[in-house]
Amino acid sequence: MISDAILKPLACWTGTDLYQNEETPCLTVIFRSGGCSWNQCLMCGYRFERSHSRNRDEILAELRGQLRWVAENYPSDSYAMVKIFTSGSFFDPQEVPPAFLDDVAALFAGKVVIAETRTEYVAEDALTSFREALEAGGDAALYVAMGLETTNDYIREKCIHKGLTFDDFKDAVETARRADVGVKTYLMMKPPYLTEREALSDMKQSIREAIPYSDIISMNLCTIQKRTEVEQYWRQGSYRPPYLWSALDALLSTDHYVQCDPVGGGKRRGPHNCGECDYEIVDAINEYNRTGNKIHLKRCVDAGCACVEEWRYVLENEEPWCMPLTK
Repeated sequence: MISDAILKPLACWTGTDLYQNEETPCLTVIFRSGGCSWNQCLMCGYRFERSHSRNRDEILAELRGQLRWVAENYPSDSYAMVKIFTSGSFFDPQEVPPAFLDDVAALFAGKVVIAETRTEYVAEDALTSFREALEAGGDAALYVAMGLETTNDYIREKCIHKGLTFDDFKDAVETARRADVGVKTYLMMKPPYLTEREALSDMKQSIREAIPYSDIISMNLCTIQKRTEVEQYWRQGSYRPPYLWSALDALLSTDHYVQCDPVGGGKRRGPHNCGECDYEIVDAINEYNRTGNKIHLKRCVDAGCACVEEWRYVLENEEPWCMPLTK
């Protein structure tokens, strides 16, 4: 029976995150939920990962089964931080029944919790209630994580189909502040339709412009997920994931600490260079992500590789296709 079942989440793992300048043991969990209400972002494969049920009671039971699996497989004393993802938005009441938030807060009380959601579901009452429930277990903290992707409204709409504006994000940040909740901002390196040069320039500008609104910034390097529009463009030869050289350039362009987990780094579907230098750079980014020390990134730049010239050639010569300016 579903109500008694223990169900494995989409993914769950432990690691470490740099939090307030200290390496912190972290649990990451991706719950299979009722599904993203927006469901249109071109690069996102999680929009296909949803419950087969449309019955809210059944969805709640499935979520609770996944939470029980987490509780049974990851002892509470083995982590101090929790990053929560779903098929879309943790604070969307249509996707995640509100009763489940109480269950989550009870299990993770006293932890630092980072929960991802779209801007339209950042509601002061819901955030305050969830934060207070976490704090009942001790010295907790709540951060709401939002996928801004870029501070450029045109890129976000035309290249990602995100369905929100920079002003929407700013409003959500104000709401989070009123609820005494922190903000984590996700930025996307190289959504479709951008040249490498455009993508790198946009990332540098987005980091600068997102800093005043963010307690934590994470730069995600676009990967090719199955059944997405980006995968279709990639198969047609119309899209290439970002160079790892671009990731290094963006991270070194700012004095601010910007998290970066190079998922799929060195593989054809992920950010990559020539294949010779990829894994050394991925290791360096992971070490920087863990410690905040940019010496690891600078060493890769100093070491170089023959493919640096290819990357520079692409930056200089790659041009966008002509896009229609009108209907």
